Amino acid sequence: MVPLMKRSVAELIGTFLLVFFGTGAAIITLMISKGQTPPNSFNIGIGALGGLGDWLAIGLAFGLVITACIYAFGKISGCHINPAVTLALWASKKFPSRDVTPYIVAQLIGATLASFTLAFILGMGAVNIGGLGATAPFEGIGYVQAIIAEAIGTFVLMLAIMGVAVDREAPPGFAGLIIGLTVAGVITTLGNITGASINPARTFGPYLGDLVLGGSNLWIFFPIYLIGPIAGAILAALVYNYLSEATG
Repeated sequence: MVPLMKRSVAELIGTFLLVFFGTGAAIITLMISKGQTPPNSFNIGIGALGGLGDWLAIGLAFGLVITACIYAFGKISGCHINPAVTLALWASKKFPSRDVTPYIVAQLIGATLASFTLAFILGMGAVNIGGLGATAPFEGIGYVQAIIAEAIGTFVLMLAIMGVAVDREAPPGFAGLIIGLTVAGVITTLGNITGASINPARTFGPYLGDLVLGGSNLWIFFPIYLIGPIAGAILAALVYNYLSEATG
């Protein structure tokens, strides 16, 4: 067993890379469109200007870095890099209670460091134009609708994780690829609905960065990206266990 400290560091680095490259793609997409996007309307800019093409590119940025992290850190920490995944594995009795808090703290720290690093590298345009890639419901999407969308997206992600990474009968070697592609697909569809977080840490980092650096204060939306992903992930883990036990 790898020591908890090393596993936590792996989670911190993995979540850092996830947020740096994933939200970085969203930020750069909006910065490229500078002059066409109204101030503080970072979510509208992506969908209005590029349609699904932008979201596919952003989704692939997230998906490919997740794939790399899974192959790099999977054998060390399991590469959760998502508090919803950690809590779902705990709820399904596949992760020890004593390790839950260190993992989640490491994930939140990694996400936050990534957001501040992006602001340092790209300048205040990353905050004022790109909103640090923060997620928020799009126009016409209500609070409950957004929670349900996030829950469904994370449900699909967690099903993939259970099937290709947790299940002992899963064929080896495919976990990183399948999980990364699943994330990319979910973001392509949900991007213009909720911003497609499916990960509380991924939203926490940009929210905190925006708040500290003078960007938009979106914390009123944070429960969407807490309740939806956690509920969806836990439900998926429990459903998978039920179905696999019934057929096994």
